[in-house]
Amino acid sequence: AAGSLRQLDPSVTAERPLDIFIYALGYSEDSLLPDSHWQILDYFSKIGFRINPLNRLVNTLEEAKEYYRQMAANRASLPYEADGVVFKVDSVSLQHRLGDVGREPRWAIAYKFPAEQVMTRLKKIGISVGRTGTLNPFAVLEPVNVGGVVVKQAALHNEDDILRKDIREGDTVIIQRAGEVIPEVVAPVLSKRNPESKPFRMEESLFNPNLNRPACPMCGGEIYRPAGEAMHYCANVSCPAQFERQLEHFVSRGAMDIRGIGESLSVILAQQGLVKNVSDLYYLTTADLLQLPRMGEKSADNIIDAIADSKTRPLDRVIFGLGVRHVGNETATLLSRHYGNIWALAKTGLGELQTIPDIGDKIASSIVAYFSEEKNVAVIRRLEEAGVRLTSDQKPVNKNMPFSGMEFVVTGKLESFSREEAQEKIRSLGGTAKDNVTKATSYLVVGADAGSKLAKARSMGVKELSEREFINMLEQS
Repeated sequence: AAGSLRQLDPSVTAERPLDIFIYALGYSEDSLLPDSHWQILDYFSKIGFRINPLNRLVNTLEEAKEYYRQMAANRASLPYEADGVVFKVDSVSLQHRLGDVGREPRWAIAYKFPAEQVMTRLKKIGISVGRTGTLNPFAVLEPVNVGGVVVKQAALHNEDDILRKDIREGDTVIIQRAGEVIPEVVAPVLSKRNPESKPFRMEESLFNPNLNRPACPMCGGEIYRPAGEAMHYCANVSCPAQFERQLEHFVSRGAMDIRGIGESLSVILAQQGLVKNVSDLYYLTTADLLQLPRMGEKSADNIIDAIADSKTRPLDRVIFGLGVRHVGNETATLLSRHYGNIWALAKTGLGELQTIPDIGDKIASSIVAYFSEEKNVAVIRRLEEAGVRLTSDQKPVNKNMPFSGMEFVVTGKLESFSREEAQEKIRSLGGTAKDNVTKATSYLVVGADAGSKLAKARSMGVKELSEREFINMLEQS
């Protein structure tokens, strides 16, 4: 619906069967409106707006529970997708008194339905290769409709998870969309299992008869599983599938944010040999891109401009984009603030890294291993020669900064800036921006459509800040 309304040609929108139910009055200065949410909806109905006929006014908690049970039981018969029920306080004046956190009302709460589960056949367990060489099993399914979406594949995480659930090729399995989004294999239906089926084993699945050993399905490289880890890896650092994923990661929004180069174009650039390492991106020309299928001159120019724009990304984005194993956004930011430039980081030793808060032995070892590889250093050198900024313009953190010692988590959608911009403001004032709520969290900044982090923060007694309260803190600092 949102895409239809953004159409520049209204005749296209007019051809689409859009419809709407009105659920609330956003704002009104009309003092004659009733103080009842239910009565306002009734008024809307009388003047011609469509109101959902399944709405109900309930007076007790038991009535609310019964309504939820009825809707959950009948959801499959609805002519539209629904993932839950919203309960609201009826008194408008009480709604105003209760207020909001960000744009999340304290006077309304959503109760989700249990994830819809369906049965289908697991045809095969496939293996994909991740950017760090992880060998990721996934279920290839007979296509099945789950909650209005046709599901053909589902993640299986790792060999241990498959064995724990006892999932086998050929099984009839139960599928659900976890959180109504991610397809998930819940369990096999044992009563429908072929008695001749065998438990899944990663090395057996990857056995290559030509090489007479288990091998990476993409490059034939040797595979291994580190002690204490759940994942298997391809040992070939030149595996083309790994590089395709690395390139996708480098250009992604959280890293260098190069608009116009998505998953499909990343694969094409790698497979055509135009980009053999991430630094090659900065040496591409419009003429290079015009060799590619379905690439017009304007699109090629836009991509070249986007690549040039990415040269000024902050150092933490560059570090994250390099794809060092175990180095996520937060760790990249810590490293950027601590070292200030990429070469200081490249020359650091294991002992110094281990003195940085939140950087343990595993991360430190991974960083040292990455920069000990001459090919990685050569890529960074070419990035520098191409004009990519490899220094930080942030001030070193000191204990006298306003947010020093404070840990923030941002959840939901903010109106004044993006989540990344909010996190950057926190760091610029000496604070730490985290992605997950823990006992160490000082504040949770709450925007619209906040999810599970808000519930977790409340259960742990973490102080909440609305967007306005957060802005006030910034202004006072």
